[in-house]
Amino acid sequence: MTSSDSLDRKISDLKGMIRDIPDFPSEGIMFRDITPLLANPDGLSMAVDLMVKPYRGQEIDVVIGAESRGFIFGTAIAHALNTGFVPVRKPGKLPGETVTEEYELEYGKGALQIHTDAIQPGQRVLIVDDLIATGGTLVACRNLVKSLGAEIIGISVLIELSELDGARLLEPETLFSVLRY
Repeated sequence: MTSSDSLDRKISDLKGMIRDIPDFPSEGIMFRDITPLLANPDGLSMAVDLMVKPYRGQEIDVVIGAESRGFIFGTAIAHALNTGFVPVRKPGKLPGETVTEEYELEYGKGALQIHTDAIQPGQRVLIVDDLIATGGTLVACRNLVKSLGAEIIGISVLIELSELDGARLLEPETLFSVLRY
């Protein structure tokens, strides 16, 4: 078996652990539920391994992840890279001085915050989340990291919903996605 065949099998195995839930949270939406994958030790390990693979040896100083599913993969990837993890949270959840970034949601606006001292200027940052759809959350994360003067090494997600084209909003940053729908 070639390494390409092995990767194809892993991708297929991971997709098999993701449950499709039609019409959630609203009619016409196909929700990709990762909870069965998270509950499977082999699936979780494989997902983290694939998400971190392009960034091994990249001298990442810190991994950031957005509330809430970005915490799941972000902390595991930070552990795999032997670096720290910084949470990006919804307003009012962090106790120290924060910087805020607003972003567009499908129906309205959202906002995310990071502690002003969480990332130092010049640090090399990997941004992690479970999924990219329209791109709003990851654009907000990118803007927060840049506002603190850090360098973005890449953005890693488990799932990319390609038809929503959120990745184009992240350019020129490099997006790595394990699974595409």
